[in-house]
Amino acid sequence: MPKKLSRRLQELQGKVEERPYEAIEALKLLKETATAKFPESAEAHIRLGIDPKYTDQQLRTTVSLPKGTGQVVRVAVIAKGEKVTEATNAGADIAGSEELIGEIQNGMMDFDRLIATPDMMPQVAKLGRLLGPRGLMPSPKGGTVTFDLTQAIEEFKAGKLEFRADRTGIVHVMFGKASFSAEDLLVNLKSLQETIDRNRPSGAKGRFWRSIFVSATMGPSIEVDIPTLRDLKAVEAA
Repeated sequence: MPKKLSRRLQELQGKVEERPYEAIEALKLLKETATAKFPESAEAHIRLGIDPKYTDQQLRTTVSLPKGTGQVVRVAVIAKGEKVTEATNAGADIAGSEELIGEIQNGMMDFDRLIATPDMMPQVAKLGRLLGPRGLMPSPKGGTVTFDLTQAIEEFKAGKLEFRADRTGIVHVMFGKASFSAEDLLVNLKSLQETIDRNRPSGAKGRFWRSIFVSATMGPSIEVDIPTLRDLKAVEAA
């Protein structure tokens, strides 16, 4: 049976017209429809013209959101020797070597991002079944396998996100908080759009962008006009 919509959501959906909105207009409406009793995130749901079952049509990359995520990101680092100290000095919330791997195996998941140095990856690989389903497994494409721990930690704490297209070719990304100004949300959304265009899979054919909807965590979906977003100059959004 179809899930019954709450009266709150029915009222909010009544504010949204079934048409593509210019980006800034859509983001103002997103803020207006963020009426839950907790701080809601701003989410983007982007359908792309790709079929990820083919390796040349997969999309997995990172985006640095200029205005940040609005979240406190807890970073854990698996390294060895002096690199553990470097990670701690750079602001890692948790840093360790084999003992940290053991703690994670025993269920410790008090982090949002896990970074590992390349020389530790053979041992980190045993965590694949635990970390993979949670999207926490370190990967070179995601910028989470590196010897440059200081830069990686700073970037992820400042608003760098890893994302990928799901098996249906849809990208789901949190790009800020509904409490951000519409202008700041636009800066982040524009950065996300440019990142996706830069990382267009080589096997993508035909129309790449199919649709983009934004919403607050508990709000209705609002369609964004794709051409006006892509034509928007980054300097105009900054």
